[in-house]
Amino acid sequence: MSATTIISLMAEPSGTVLGAAPRTAENVHTYLSAGGYQELPHPDRLLEHIAEAGLGGRGGAGFPAAVKLRAVRDGGAPPVVVANGEEGEPGSAKDRWLLRARPHLVLDGLAHAAAITGATRGCVYLSDPAAGAAVRRALAEREQPLPIEIVETPHTYVAGEESAVVRRINGGPALPTAKPPRPFEQGVDDRPTLVSNVETLARIALIASRPHVRRRTAGSALVTLSGGDGDAVLAEVSYGVTLRNLATLQGTHDPAGALMGGLFGGLIGAVSLDLPLDPSALAAARTAAGCGAIRFLGAGECPVSVACEAVGHLATQSARQCGVCVAGTGSIRDTVHTLHLGTAAPDALAKLLRWSEGLPGRGACGLLDASAGTAGSLLRAFPDITRAHLDSPCPSCAAAPRGRGLSVPVPEIAPSPAAPAPALKGTP
Repeated sequence: MSATTIISLMAEPSGTVLGAAPRTAENVHTYLSAGGYQELPHPDRLLEHIAEAGLGGRGGAGFPAAVKLRAVRDGGAPPVVVANGEEGEPGSAKDRWLLRARPHLVLDGLAHAAAITGATRGCVYLSDPAAGAAVRRALAEREQPLPIEIVETPHTYVAGEESAVVRRINGGPALPTAKPPRPFEQGVDDRPTLVSNVETLARIALIASRPHVRRRTAGSALVTLSGGDGDAVLAEVSYGVTLRNLATLQGTHDPAGALMGGLFGGLIGAVSLDLPLDPSALAAARTAAGCGAIRFLGAGECPVSVACEAVGHLATQSARQCGVCVAGTGSIRDTVHTLHLGTAAPDALAKLLRWSEGLPGRGACGLLDASAGTAGSLLRAFPDITRAHLDSPCPSCAAAPRGRGLSVPVPEIAPSPAAPAPALKGTP
């Protein structure tokens, strides 16, 4: 796949909200010059601004950021704050791009989250070596108001799940644990822990420095667009833009549908592409933007082939801790694969429907839900196409290239120029 293009990303307030789209990683000098690391507003007032803006988490679930911050703040012990930059969802490049290109913005947001919650320890959690190098440079350029360590982990689908994050930071494997307790109750070192996506933290920093545009800051999202007829695109867009307009932006002008939210939001058909990019509207249509990764289906591309690739990936990424997940993801993978090959048994669709309804919620993390949801959405969005695969092999599936992969490359970022670090180190 060719390199990912940046479009309309991180523009100043006259455009979108997160700052100019740098091809070069920021250093402390450029961040300070742009108004970063301003004096912290009163934490309670900043929390009010975050709540008023309606900022939702950008890791996938969209949980209200202010509610999460309050829960950690009120947990009763000195908390820990974690910037989660481990992108488990294939097709998403935004978090690694943020850490590579805007590390000071993320660290600024982490400092604000620590001030709100009263945290005394911070972590940046990631698997991308280039992102880790960028964060280390940023930490060397400026002393932060709380101790921050970088915790690296092998990249897997489940490694970014919040209980897996806590487990890894505590010295164990990056695998999910049973809930309760949840990290906000008992996390790193058994302390209340905020595990926050790096884009969420970036937007907290922007709300702190630009409270007058806080609703626009909260009402925009980074999206990674791929598939169809165009190259991958990373863009910042406002909620309300239609999925069809996003397809046009990416270069797919007659999409047959889309795979939403990485693998979390399932498949939608062409009729759903007039939906707005809006969490409530998408939820009402039984889909989700999740982490903002959307893979469009080109005209003539078979959704069964796309579903086969998706559930196959999920089956390989199972943590293999839950028997129901191992068995469920494997059965879904095998059954969809028979549809792809045109060798499915007559009861294949009935099995997929039963699994899609009965398996969600039965694993320790969302991987089984994603697999079951993908199968159910295939039946729901493309019933005639799917049923036709029971009768004869599909020419489009047979022609689909093997090993296309679901992931997209991170936009290229040149190393940051040397900053006058000694003069600026510790600058407020």
